[in-house]
Amino acid sequence: MTEPSPPPRQVRAVFDDTSIIVYQAYPPEIADAALAAGTLVPPFKRERMTWIKPSFRWMMYRCGYATKPGQTRVLAIRMSRDGFEWALANAALSHYDRRVYPSAELWSRVRDSSPVRVQWDPERSLRMGPLDHRSIQVGLSGEAVDRYVDEWITEIVDITNFVHEIGGLVRGAHPDIVEAARRLPPERPYPLPGAVAARVGAS
Repeated sequence: MTEPSPPPRQVRAVFDDTSIIVYQAYPPEIADAALAAGTLVPPFKRERMTWIKPSFRWMMYRCGYATKPGQTRVLAIRMSRDGFEWALANAALSHYDRRVYPSAELWSRVRDSSPVRVQWDPERSLRMGPLDHRSIQVGLSGEAVDRYVDEWITEIVDITNFVHEIGGLVRGAHPDIVEAARRLPPERPYPLPGAVAARVGAS
């Protein structure tokens, strides 16, 4: 029996009572410095928007299973749920959506005053094809990135070897999608508070 497709816009992640796992990919010099410090430090630049992704498969699509230039190291970053929800509660969608904003003018004002951007992009299969439902990407800047770096991050783990193993199962000479799927991180629907879900247009 085919499992029902998730709602069009649903946050799915690995999380526990107090924390959630998000993914980022960096070059070795940023990854090594972050692992040594337990948070993001120079040469990471706070001045740039930094995008966090709860979906492992979307991270794999973005970094090409850790093969794209500048994205050869994948970090699983544990951050507080309070921080994650603060970010979404203070976010604006990257593009105008009439289902979320009564007018384009209001969206523009919210966007210009918000330190966080949210995008809903098509979720990806293990072979990187687009699926019918979407995955959330969260862009942090200004106050949000400072809070992320200084307060919200509680652990950083280098999962690059694991990423290469999954990529090998998907793209190798003898692909084994079933085994790759079995080994994926156990993501499940994240229970967003109602006001936060409305703010980011979640289903």
